[in-house]
Amino acid sequence: MTPVWSGMRGIASVPTYVVMQPTTLCNLDCAYCYLPFRAADNRMPVEVARAVAASIEGWARDGRFSVVWHGGEPLAAGRDHLAALFEPFGPGVEHHVQTNATLIDDAWCDFFQTHDVRVSVSVDGPEPRNGDRVTRGGRPAYDRIVRGIEALRRHDIGFSALCVVGDPRPGTATELYDYFLGLGCDVLGINVEELEGVNTRTNRHTAADVTAFWAELVTAWRADPRIHLREVEWSLRYVAAVLDETADDLLPRQLDPIPTIAHDGSVVLLSPELAGFSDPRYGDFTSGNVLSTPLAEILAGAADTPWIGEFLRGVESCRAACPYFGFCGGAHAANRYFEQGRFDTTETDHCRNSKIRLLEGVLDHARDHEPSAVR
Repeated sequence: MTPVWSGMRGIASVPTYVVMQPTTLCNLDCAYCYLPFRAADNRMPVEVARAVAASIEGWARDGRFSVVWHGGEPLAAGRDHLAALFEPFGPGVEHHVQTNATLIDDAWCDFFQTHDVRVSVSVDGPEPRNGDRVTRGGRPAYDRIVRGIEALRRHDIGFSALCVVGDPRPGTATELYDYFLGLGCDVLGINVEELEGVNTRTNRHTAADVTAFWAELVTAWRADPRIHLREVEWSLRYVAAVLDETADDLLPRQLDPIPTIAHDGSVVLLSPELAGFSDPRYGDFTSGNVLSTPLAEILAGAADTPWIGEFLRGVESCRAACPYFGFCGGAHAANRYFEQGRFDTTETDHCRNSKIRLLEGVLDHARDHEPSAVR
């Protein structure tokens, strides 16, 4: 019998973080990138940052609040402009940058230290696994990525890493984990490539291969757990909660709205990957613009956005039918849309690769190494 999960009902009125797009431009042209306007340098006006800062001031006073600068490539906005966008935010805000690292040099490292920026770098493992990460001229970007990471290490700046895996299969995970141990990152996130946005490559893989990939990754991590491994640690926490019969407590009571503020101030909720797209049925997916409506007011009316209502119905369908709902909280909005063309569907290939097979891989590892823990 599928448990009745009580969390993830409706959308929270206060987010835990916001995503900001300082520019649509990216200096790379990665084959799996979902962004539609990454060749154009549309920069966020400072007025947009001021409007967001005014809305989140109260939220930041109540506890740590994060602003995640995402692109495009955020550093392509330039240090002076990014500093001007940072300026309106108060001391309670923690700034994060997701970067391809190719522009990082000593001056950028000084910037990160001055503004206490948390840095996350996109790199897909050893050089041969970075074939999709190329410049706008089609040349490999790996050497430039490594130079940027070396600058971070030279300045003793801790960093996270985000790795996209296009072909998850046995033999890959150990190689990747060993690489990131040597790279020196503090946290590692693994994203199995997703079909979304302008990336239309299939993300359908053999179930046994994906499950074995995750099981192997758990084995590699447990042999030397110096890195915080995002997906695996969450999975183990969930498994422990299931054994303690407290799993329902892990799910947030409501969905985090994850407001993404595009360069022009328009706001897309729940899935940053929808920003910049439109559909005859749903329009441009936006719920408002911070230049005309305070962010708190936009969030308060989130459920009035037509596609969001459809998505929430899909979440309820997941809750009713899926035994993995307590682990993932319902399929992501963008994955539903880009894979299946609507928001009220349930299981997606992203679910299978990054939720179901992940959890099964963790459990397979446990059965092989600690059979008494899994009954």
